[in-house]
Amino acid sequence: MSPSTAATFLGPILALDAAVSTAIHTAAKPFLPPFILLLLEISADFRFSFPVSLSLLLSPPLRPFLVPFLLGLLLDLIFVGIVKLIFRRARPAYNHPSMSAAVSADHYSFPSGHASRVFFVAASVHFFATESAAPSGGSFLDGWVRDSGEGVVKGEVLVGVWIWATVTAASRILLGRHYVLDVAAGACLGVVEALFALRFLRFDQVFVVWW
Repeated sequence: MSPSTAATFLGPILALDAAVSTAIHTAAKPFLPPFILLLLEISADFRFSFPVSLSLLLSPPLRPFLVPFLLGLLLDLIFVGIVKLIFRRARPAYNHPSMSAAVSADHYSFPSGHASRVFFVAASVHFFATESAAPSGGSFLDGWVRDSGEGVVKGEVLVGVWIWATVTAASRILLGRHYVLDVAAGACLGVVEALFALRFLRFDQVFVVWW
């Protein structure tokens, strides 16, 4: 497909996406305090989520989850950056001025790195919960995350993580950081990355030796 053909095909889609995104942002702006949206933004920032994820080391039964989780976060960071540099879609003109780009790729909009990250986290926790039923390790973190009797991740934890992911992804549109398609693509990417990480980046035997 030639560049001109691609522009002809994608132009109306991107225009509709921009119009819908602008309408959502404009309608919601009077009702949503920016500081709440900014808190959600910080909670999904790689510079915050990566160090926090190291807390899994405090729970021995959760340590096998740590390697694919951390590698998945790094994979997401790299892949999103590459895709942004390929497509180079400009962010909305009404993007909130509080944004500070950590790297040059952050100046571009497609796909949403925050959306991919939060859905990667939510999907990882969900997929890990479906296969993990080991006895609780007794640590504070393990007791908070998993049921002490059955050893599975608590239902309220799963629900809470998915709600956080959905609200945070939506906040990217409300804050004016991204268009709807950016967020949708990022969310889908995050789920795929979670499946890949938990399928191909597992090194459980390492923890048998180390711990």
